[in-house]
Amino acid sequence: MDKMPVEADFSKCPGGVNPATRKPSLIHLVLLSGGSGVRLWPLSNESRSKQFLKVLRDEQGRPVSMVQRVLAQIGQASANVDVTIATCISQENSIRSQVEGEYSLVLEPERRDTAPAIMLACAHLAMEQGVREGDTVVVMPIDTYADQEYYDRVTLLDRAVQSGAADLVLLGVEPTCPTGKYGYIVPTSREGSLWPVERFTEKPSVEVAQTLVENGALWNCGVFAFRLGYMTNITRKHVEAESFDELRGRYSSLPKISFDYEIVEKANSIAVVPYAGTWKDLGTWNTLTDEMAEAYSGRVVVDEPTCENVHVVNETGFPLVVAGLSDSVIVATPDGILVSGKEASANIKVQVAKAAETRPMYEKRRWGEYRVIDSSVFPDGRKALTKELVVRQGRQLSYQRHMRRSEVWTIVSGEGEAVLDGEVRKLLPGSVVNVEKKTMHAMRAFGCDLHAIEVQLGDILVEEDIERFGNYWN
Repeated sequence: MDKMPVEADFSKCPGGVNPATRKPSLIHLVLLSGGSGVRLWPLSNESRSKQFLKVLRDEQGRPVSMVQRVLAQIGQASANVDVTIATCISQENSIRSQVEGEYSLVLEPERRDTAPAIMLACAHLAMEQGVREGDTVVVMPIDTYADQEYYDRVTLLDRAVQSGAADLVLLGVEPTCPTGKYGYIVPTSREGSLWPVERFTEKPSVEVAQTLVENGALWNCGVFAFRLGYMTNITRKHVEAESFDELRGRYSSLPKISFDYEIVEKANSIAVVPYAGTWKDLGTWNTLTDEMAEAYSGRVVVDEPTCENVHVVNETGFPLVVAGLSDSVIVATPDGILVSGKEASANIKVQVAKAAETRPMYEKRRWGEYRVIDSSVFPDGRKALTKELVVRQGRQLSYQRHMRRSEVWTIVSGEGEAVLDGEVRKLLPGSVVNVEKKTMHAMRAFGCDLHAIEVQLGDILVEEDIERFGNYWN
């Protein structure tokens, strides 16, 4: 990175306007909702990412997810912002079910890392939302655990960008200890409220981290601010597109690389706004359990005289007994069982990846939820997958079809309707519906939840074998 001087006092905006008196403009906040949080397996997986787990509490003591907590804090921020959420297709249902209010949703056609995800979101701002190239864009993770001041800092980031002090402005966290878990931002000085950046150090050893902290380095928390035109110009160097749909269709042409490596380390001028409040990455069990409101969840019996600093989550219907453990986490779900020391839980990514190779056994959807009961492979190569579906009252499965499998629905309880190629039939307890391959079909629940057993039959049984056509019923 070529180092350039940075004006640290926000003395002038373009055109000689003082930022302190500049009329507040709309700041465009891009929230990245990416990874699946595999280090929180088996509670978190590809279909149920960590940011959607309701393990935190709001001010009224109600359970909330990381996503809901972050959006609530953004709503309380002093900045004038709109929100765009950049995520992958597999997280669309979770986002729509948990995020209320006005926001834009940008879906990656495939996962390619943070640089292309941010490029796609910025293209949506420019081409679909009509945002001006001179407006400020602030990119933040959607699953940060921080104080309200962290989100109020968005105003300072906007002022720094609009002052022309640097092409790229970061938010840096004052370290509370030397650690090798995070990257570091090394400023050339610590004067004023905006510091020029000299260089970056990515996840150093504890010894190097100690030296960095002593020399005034900050943790890199993954917050970036820039003018929209700065990013759209970079995107054009990779893909020239006349519309957002064209760019999204050529998404695989964008570089599969992180924003830090592709953009930050190549920037000509970078500055950082410091933040000294609470900031945590709740990506491992030892950090998440520090903020969990309840030590035990589910059908759990703990011998408390012999246990200390133990957290237990049991999502199965089986009783779970814990005795003689300390500084540990025990998690049991339909997808698997984890027993680990809290400190060791931060370093089991490889082991978890091996254990999580099978498909998710439980998933929540906008229409309800499903749980895999059984999976079989027969001598002739045919496969069978049995699920328990719960369609919530008044909701419906999308009108859809499958190319590689047939399905049989047996209604266990509740009432509703099914549709097969436009023909609607009533559903009651005991009803059986045969859905052949390529048949358009949907199901909805009436006055109460509809419980059904679904048996899938075919040579390939995957969630990707589905083509949706919106809702059949309004």
